[in-house]
Amino acid sequence: MNGSCFCGDVSYSLAGSPALRAFCHCTNCQRLTGCPFVHTIHFPATSFTWTHPQPHEGRLDSYVIPGKPWKTRFRCRNCGACVMSANSKTGSCSVWGAHLARDEAGKIINWDAVKPTAHIFYDTRMLDVDDGLGKWEGYENRSTRLG
Repeated sequence: MNGSCFCGDVSYSLAGSPALRAFCHCTNCQRLTGCPFVHTIHFPATSFTWTHPQPHEGRLDSYVIPGKPWKTRFRCRNCGACVMSANSKTGSCSVWGAHLARDEAGKIINWDAVKPTAHIFYDTRMLDVDDGLGKWEGYENRSTRLG
């Protein structure tokens, strides 16, 4: 699986299957994107590889979330798109579905492998979503199911 920022200066590849794929309604995602929720896909950090030319850091800015020093977001220095979040506490990383490679029709390649299975942190939602997916207070199957 491959992905990139909006302008293409920053790119990455992912190996294996995701550990989580969901629509995230947490306040961090809302405030970092300006959107009511994002399509987040979590992988073990070892599955992630930067593929843009080295030195990789030359094309990236990073931001550590205040109050959560184990979470670092990486974004493209050119277009500003956030492309990956690393979690040193869990040894995982997350990417957003919108940045994944697309086919000629504009569809995400390997959609079935990354298609969301739930809504997480749904109690802080900005809008109700009626799509038949489970709604969870926190992470899917690790928190209270809300619907």
